[in-house]
Amino acid sequence: MSGSAVVVLVIEVCAAVTGQVLLKHAMERSVEFGVVSRKVLPLFLGSVIALAVSFFLMLALLQHLDLSYFFPFQASTTVLIVAAALLFLRERLSLQLVVGTVLITAGIIIVSAS
Repeated sequence: MSGSAVVVLVIEVCAAVTGQVLLKHAMERSVEFGVVSRKVLPLFLGSVIALAVSFFLMLALLQHLDLSYFFPFQASTTVLIVAAALLFLRERLSLQLVVGTVLITAGIIIVSAS
């Protein structure tokens, strides 16, 4: 995998995580302020932009990388979303969440090593 592909892959994963966290934050605030509020609309639009960037970078990466290399890295978004939710949204950890995240991480390592 080339260096430029790694950079694009990192940007794609970061955009996906950012989009998901912004979308969740926007939806939580929309309950209080409404979807078209000035406090919610920028978050919602930011999430749509981040997810669109992620989608189009994913399409570009699929042209150049084998699925067996791409999707283990793509699966890391799940773990990163959990971490971002803990940090930025102050969500709580449960035992099931910890076990699931550990299993996903182990799966990523096993698939990447093969």
